[in-house]
Amino acid sequence: MNINKLSNKIIGAAIEVHKALGPSLLESAYEECLCYELGFGGLSLERQKALPIVYKGKELDCGYRLDIVVENAIILELKSCEAIEPIHKAHS
Repeated sequence: MNINKLSNKIIGAAIEVHKALGPSLLESAYEECLCYELGFGGLSLERQKALPIVYKGKELDCGYRLDIVVENAIILELKSCEAIEPIHKAHS
């Protein structure tokens, strides 16, 4: 699938989750619901995928996890906050 089309499907799923749940829940709730939406949309995904660090040629497990990897092409790192703050807004 084209990366732009895939991105659009992911954004659509995220908007659907946000419309249904609103703000202020834990990231784990949004992750569960987003994975449901993505799977319902026919996309393959991996949750909490380990990401080892290679340090001086040695692979080390530092506990890094990717929240969601969609179609082995896009990494989603979910964040949850109580309100939109000025730092969250794009400036032109």
